[in-house]
Amino acid sequence: MSESPAGHTHEDFALEQRLGTLLRGGVILSASVTLIGGVMYLASHGNVPVSYHTFTGEPAGLRTVGGVIAGVLRGDSISIIQFGVLLLIATPIARVLFSVIGFARERDWMYVACSLLVLALLSYGLVHGG
Repeated sequence: MSESPAGHTHEDFALEQRLGTLLRGGVILSASVTLIGGVMYLASHGNVPVSYHTFTGEPAGLRTVGGVIAGVLRGDSISIIQFGVLLLIATPIARVLFSVIGFARERDWMYVACSLLVLALLSYGLVHGG
């Protein structure tokens, strides 16, 4: 394990590179899926007049992950847009999870513990709407 002048090992640098690639890939994938859903939505609903007098939220089927996936499998454009948003939310969660794995492989237990705490807080926020 060779150390650079800044105190970073080759493994640290490799982990940072992989995590950066994961974040870029997640954001690009999310944007692509959302763009596809947006184009599909505009192709089928682009000429429909919109009434801004009454607010209507998203359909109940888009409020759960299972409902979104079922809509994606049906080819529903709004579900595809929502799936893109879910991918965007999942990207930093995947980053933290991969950080835990990377730090565990390096046997850096303090960072494993900190990353697990962050993962627990993210999970709690998602589950409890916080």
